[in-house]
Amino acid sequence: MTAAPRRGPPREVRIIGGQWKRSKLPVADLPGLRPTPDRVRETLFNWLGQDLDGWRCLDAFAGSGALGFEAASRGAAVVVLVERERSLVRSLNECRERLGANAVKIESADSLAFMRRGSPASYELVFIDPPFGANLFESALSAAAPLVVFGGFVYLEADRAFDDAGVAPLGLAVHRHGRAGAVHFHLLQRTADSTIA
Repeated sequence: MTAAPRRGPPREVRIIGGQWKRSKLPVADLPGLRPTPDRVRETLFNWLGQDLDGWRCLDAFAGSGALGFEAASRGAAVVVLVERERSLVRSLNECRERLGANAVKIESADSLAFMRRGSPASYELVFIDPPFGANLFESALSAAAPLVVFGGFVYLEADRAFDDAGVAPLGLAVHRHGRAGAVHFHLLQRTADSTIA
């Protein structure tokens, strides 16, 4: 009798569109690392439009880099991946070199600290997908909102739904929302200046 296969996060994810379509990205076996599923990424980039030509993007909790590399694959001019776990930073650098992803810059840093010292209106799109157990959703949104240009977007994955009332004080509105299992994913649009200092 053979043992049942181990269930858990995938060992790799694939880029699903653009220049590096079907290229594989490794997924480390680390607590809290939960790469965005293919079908969620496909939905997100359908919402955004398939072509991100010229966009500046920040993947604030990069992990496997699936969101950031997907954006670069679809033409983003600048993609900053922020990750503090050293083994993941090494893996991200290896993927960047293998793909020849010259638009991708990797920062070994704490995500919240990096965003808080960022320049206002620096990005068209900021991805926020923190470990669910860390309870960073509100603080990450507060740090990300000022970085986005008017009309730009913040993508948020969370363990619960966020509504307009919850994000309006940050100058954001819910543009789209979806759910995949326990994961709520949101595309929030910058509609006004933040009233939070």
